[in-house]
Amino acid sequence: MTVQGSENSSRHGRRSSTMGGMPQNDMPWWRWRSNVRSALHMLSDPVFQQNVWLAGVDGYGDVTDAVYRLVEDTWLDNWSAEKYVGTIFRDSQEAALVDTAVLRVLRIMHQVGPDAPVSVYVDHQGWPDAVRAARDAHVRLAVADGEDPDAPPSTLEVLRILTRSA
Repeated sequence: MTVQGSENSSRHGRRSSTMGGMPQNDMPWWRWRSNVRSALHMLSDPVFQQNVWLAGVDGYGDVTDAVYRLVEDTWLDNWSAEKYVGTIFRDSQEAALVDTAVLRVLRIMHQVGPDAPVSVYVDHQGWPDAVRAARDAHVRLAVADGEDPDAPPSTLEVLRILTRSA
């Protein structure tokens, strides 16, 4: 994924950096959006979970890391994503989908513990519902940002590079 200039910035007629096709400064708190999207992407992809998390591939973190990215700056574990419509989320539908995903993932995390192995999460009876909710939110956000929701998740290093640039 390369960072490139956009001819049509979404604000003030200036050029903007892009993440894939998405203007990075399209949303005021786009760095937080990027972290939430990264987490949702990993949480929503069972093939990724099998081939990367369960296989122990370095560079992507684990379930706990994804949950942390989902809630660390946003405090979505304490209040609704609706609070961030216009800053992180484009509309109430995005916010509602994110809230559903957060609640389902956190419910499992609270039951199994944050330090549980990935296998305990993916074997949990509620995991398929959490994955489905994360997928619904991920697809909505990715499509709104002009990105392919079916592309594989980026490494955490790529995420760090993209959120440092702009």
